[in-house]
Amino acid sequence: MTGLPSLHALDRAHGTRIWMASEAVDMRCGFDRLAERVRAVIGQDPLGGHLFVFRSRRGDRLKILLWDRDGFVLWYKRLETGVFKLPTVETGARSVELRASELAMVLDGIDVSRLKRVARYERGADAGSRAQKNA
Repeated sequence: MTGLPSLHALDRAHGTRIWMASEAVDMRCGFDRLAERVRAVIGQDPLGGHLFVFRSRRGDRLKILLWDRDGFVLWYKRLETGVFKLPTVETGARSVELRASELAMVLDGIDVSRLKRVARYERGADAGSRAQKNA
């Protein structure tokens, strides 16, 4: 049985991204319909090796679609009570990119919509080239 990649594995896979559709999806959708939703709603290639997260209307079910070398893998989680507390999505956005830690928190029952990310330093792409010029 193949499980979801661990947080450690996702953090080490620099090319893997996690996308969540902002609109609810019919949980009767299978591999092909979800792959089409990836193209139409999220605007990504479903064969790209990224994780695509979909929620039900009630918010008590999640499906995660992933292309794994030679076929799709689909994880489905239904809560017996309560709903998943998903991140806030900007008005008009059709999808949102999640960090691996955010997905782990959602699956663990943490309300990520209430979390506040503090400002952090991010080195720009051109900062490295400037540092090399100054050396």
